[in-house]
Amino acid sequence: MSRRTPVLVVGLTAAGAEGLPVHLCERIRRADLLVGGKRQLAAFADVPAERLTIEASVEPALSRLYSAWESGKTAVVLASGDPLWYGIGSSLRRRFPPEALEIIPAPTAAQLAFAALAEPWHDAILLSAHGRPFANIIPAVLGAAKAAILTDHQQTPAVIAQALITAGLAPDSRCAVCEQLGGTQQRVVRATLAEIVNSTFDPLNVLIVWNDQPRQPVPPGLPDEAFSTEAGQLTKREVRLLNLAELAIRPGEVLWDIGAGSGSVAIEAARAWPTAQVYAVERRAVFIDHIQTNLRRFPAPNLHVFHGEAPEACRSWPDPHAVFVGGSGGRLSDIVTLARQRLHPAGRLVINLVMTGHLAQVVQLLPGARVTHVQINRGAPIQTDLRFAALNPVYIVVWRKEATYD
Repeated sequence: MSRRTPVLVVGLTAAGAEGLPVHLCERIRRADLLVGGKRQLAAFADVPAERLTIEASVEPALSRLYSAWESGKTAVVLASGDPLWYGIGSSLRRRFPPEALEIIPAPTAAQLAFAALAEPWHDAILLSAHGRPFANIIPAVLGAAKAAILTDHQQTPAVIAQALITAGLAPDSRCAVCEQLGGTQQRVVRATLAEIVNSTFDPLNVLIVWNDQPRQPVPPGLPDEAFSTEAGQLTKREVRLLNLAELAIRPGEVLWDIGAGSGSVAIEAARAWPTAQVYAVERRAVFIDHIQTNLRRFPAPNLHVFHGEAPEACRSWPDPHAVFVGGSGGRLSDIVTLARQRLHPAGRLVINLVMTGHLAQVVQLLPGARVTHVQINRGAPIQTDLRFAALNPVYIVVWRKEATYD
């Protein structure tokens, strides 16, 4: 069996070969196989090794590297920055044991960006929008005081800035775009989110965002008396907490509140999950006024309120991960049908009902739904003793959309 030489994985900055020590450049030039992106390979254009460019899929490169390693050849991977930070390092570790890899990182792009800004970064979160799901980036930035984001050709600083503003981050929030880090053409642009929305930058960049008011979760459970309402029409605190538990919102998810009434469920959900997006619709103008009053008392920038009739008012909303129906206005069948169609796989539909006729209708519409009859009795003093006052009973119907697996 051939003696196996560990695959050498070298991180580069924009300075390319000039940023490496001489002895490491010599090792790269002695390679039998040289693997990397076009920009990294161009830094060693004079190396006479077999060359393999990493394209959209990394699998062909991994297979060739494994074959070279098994046969005892000297293989080198040229990577960007630290290969183990949103780089090829994770793909290599899926295929190779740790002892088969010798990794020599360069400073990460985030390190270089914060250095260029003279900004401490021990309290920053580090994210990548480079070829990764964009939906996870926005909630993380909203909840952090400082974030560094790797961008790509599609998810540019301008696109990310607009998405952050749409999600409720102040347009005048400070940010910086750091281009060509570590190279002779390094440039740092300090601006606000609003200022970079219509700007273009070198594709090789890191976006830094400062958030002066990071969103922190507020545990639900406000007393009923805290809300402005009409004739006591409000999802009561105990039932509200049960509904929120069944909705089981996660960071970054989308919740619909249909028939929002005074907005107690929507507001508590938005404050408990500040990086989620909550959409609420109410058809009665007087209750829209109550929602606005309650939002002034309990601000929730991630709550979007609509005055209109469901399900028509919901059709332009993003697909939900959870739907709460507190009032249907006689359109229960249409609302349930739309929710079933639009819910993400494994999405949750929670419906509150007080009439048995509506319960029978929903049970037919949602085979397999779980139904709970909730009767809350609150303690109330009477002279020197205690009595219990009953609240109106509520049926809570919970239905989960079947999950799909790739």
